[in-house]
Amino acid sequence: MRLFFAALSVAGVACVVASQPASAAGRCVGDYAEDLTALSPGARDLEARTPSYSYAVRTSAVYECVSYGSDAKLKTSRVSATAYGTAFAFRKDGPKGEDTLLVTNQHVSDWPAVTDAANTVDGVPQGCRRVSDSLRIVDNDQDDYAADDVALTKVVVDPTMDVAILRAKTKLTIMPWKIGHSAAVTARIAVEVKGYPLGAFNATNVGKVVSAYDHDDYGTWNHDDFVVDALLTHGGSGSPVLALSCKTGEWELVGIFHAHYNGASALNVVVAIDQVRDMMTTLKRSPKHGEAPLELDVAARSRLINAANQSDPPFFSFGSLTASVRARSDGALVFAVYPSDFPATTRPTLVIEDLPDTAGFGALGNVYVSGANGLQATVLAEADAATQNQVTRALDLLRTDALTTFDYRASAPTADKSKDSYEKVAGQKKALGKLLDGQRDSVAAALDVAKKLKGDGSPQKLADLETTLTPSVPASTQAVARSDAPGSRE
Repeated sequence: MRLFFAALSVAGVACVVASQPASAAGRCVGDYAEDLTALSPGARDLEARTPSYSYAVRTSAVYECVSYGSDAKLKTSRVSATAYGTAFAFRKDGPKGEDTLLVTNQHVSDWPAVTDAANTVDGVPQGCRRVSDSLRIVDNDQDDYAADDVALTKVVVDPTMDVAILRAKTKLTIMPWKIGHSAAVTARIAVEVKGYPLGAFNATNVGKVVSAYDHDDYGTWNHDDFVVDALLTHGGSGSPVLALSCKTGEWELVGIFHAHYNGASALNVVVAIDQVRDMMTTLKRSPKHGEAPLELDVAARSRLINAANQSDPPFFSFGSLTASVRARSDGALVFAVYPSDFPATTRPTLVIEDLPDTAGFGALGNVYVSGANGLQATVLAEADAATQNQVTRALDLLRTDALTTFDYRASAPTADKSKDSYEKVAGQKKALGKLLDGQRDSVAAALDVAKKLKGDGSPQKLADLETTLTPSVPASTQAVARSDAPGSRE
């Protein structure tokens, strides 16, 4: 089992020192050296003269917790949590180069929105909600002088990669080494790791690569790692991992340290840098290699209609909630989202009609919310743009969740036919779990929308909506905001 570290990491490109003695290349076999004697005098001098480009990051959060007091009255309290990590600077940014970009791990930059069994925070009970958080560069874990702390903001975060890019509104020392190629990393090459163990002090650890490949699919992660035996500890996550180039005798960035194996003193896993390079360049998340996006097209709608018409109940998970989809005789799909205590409570919280659309997967139709006497229709066009956009986003998530679930169910019976079939079905199951785990905030937003929408007062039954043709107005005539409209939240 993997164990997180709280640490910051920064990746970067910068100047490259001159040359190395020709004899250094002779001590190398391959792209990277197994022996640190291949370090050129120029690189050794630059490393000695360059101030630290790795920084201690203090990450803090405040959680609001609800409980009952001894008087049986509801009370709220707030609990603070603090951790430390490592970040390293890799690029100047801003119109005049006045900002600095850094890289760290996503588990350093982000705190869980809500604490539960799968998302724990030391010292914070389960069921508490995050109300604020902050990221700051500090001298070390004993630094109580806040005036010289450097505030950090998030630029882009990729939870599957466990990588986040941060911005500091000031000039910091950036890494003087170029980004290397993790594909060229092999077992036995030497590595150097620069971080802040325990948040206490700046440290340099050295070690060897013990495995050049380890696919990491723990929790929501989905990326390639390699494994090193350097002695690393809490506070080091996000540290730059450097290898020594046989060609130049200089260090190159080949990875970002992010976790280790429980019960092992020196099995530390490193995010391979080749997957992060585009994100560092474009400051945008990149599609994962081999990860085919789900196409919401006419063929996908046909698969979903067929699945909804099968004999098995058409239930599926919507984040942590239960949802269902039924196909009506007019070609419409009716999605229903049930409350958290389903099946104790069976009236849906939200119902959305998905109308046929020759131009794509479908069009948003009528929307219903739970009222005093049953489901009630809403006039979505009268809601504000943010609410409209959240409904559209909820419909997209329902489509994706239903399709992913039913595609997995259709493949499951083939798992025993061969090893390839078994691995394919296992991969689909993992992908479904990761999809649902990543929807916590989006599902919460959908429930908030359902509470805000007002019904027209005329009660409806879900069974009637799933079978009776009702006058539906496509989204194109309701002026409903699209989820990809400027300023919308993805």
